[in-house]
Amino acid sequence: MFKNVSKKGVPIDTERKSMDGIIVVNKPQGCTSHDIVYKIKKVFNEKVGHTGTLDPMAEGVLPILVGKGTLMSKYLINHDKKYVVKLQLGIKTDTADSEGKVIEEKDINIDLLNKENITNVLRSFIGKQNQIPPIYSAIKVNGKKLYEYARKGQEVELKPREIEIYDINLIDYSIKEKQIEFEVFCGKGTYIRSLCEDIANKFETVGYMKELKRIQVGDFRIEDSIIIEELQKNVDNKDYIDGKVISIENLFENSNLVSLEDKKLELFINGVKLTYHLEDGIYRVYDKKEKFIGIGIVENNLLKRDIVL
Repeated sequence: MFKNVSKKGVPIDTERKSMDGIIVVNKPQGCTSHDIVYKIKKVFNEKVGHTGTLDPMAEGVLPILVGKGTLMSKYLINHDKKYVVKLQLGIKTDTADSEGKVIEEKDINIDLLNKENITNVLRSFIGKQNQIPPIYSAIKVNGKKLYEYARKGQEVELKPREIEIYDINLIDYSIKEKQIEFEVFCGKGTYIRSLCEDIANKFETVGYMKELKRIQVGDFRIEDSIIIEELQKNVDNKDYIDGKVISIENLFENSNLVSLEDKKLELFINGVKLTYHLEDGIYRVYDKKEKFIGIGIVENNLLKRDIVL
């Protein structure tokens, strides 16, 4: 029955076939995250969600939650992310990206655009810092999203938020095109559009985010993603589909397990808290036949259900 073993030496049931889990999609430019959710919902005829949108102009990793996998969103929304970014210098847009209207143009000191200086400027952003989010964002102020104020031309106070840049590295640059391409690894809540404007400011000019590709979300990487057309083409290929769904069990493969006898299992499934003298944390729960049941959480020596399949 068991074919794989987790890093903690615990067998994982890989024969279980289910549409409850995660699919890592490579979202193309020109479509919304909602468009991808709608298409995958048609493929699986299941409840579908995502853990954080990508702008229509952006491409890259978009983890899609399917079935009871949607219950895992709370474990995934705060993941760190990695992007490849192209910054256009000398031009400012109202949306801070390529889809906005040009509202300012400013000369560039070409002498500042050398590899050593660009590298130093980029590296200066590593660490915790306060960032002012773009006005065209979904952050709510007084119950309204910022972009709603922006579209009506209404002024609103933009309060800085603490973010963290773990690493940032130069990929390439073009003096002729006045562009800088870089890779950034950052924590939750980081707006790359704002980062681009801040970087441009360090070069004594203005700028906007010309291109954005998300190459990693938590442990989900671009090389493990699939395009939506491939998924649609293989909709009737059960082995293919099953191979692309990351199960809830495998997602928590590094968590310890608890095995429950029939009576305790029934109580657990019904939401009754069980006394267990275990360390606080997330546990995979199995029945006495080693079948994966779901996820439980231990707090103060009490095991309670969280996700049950």
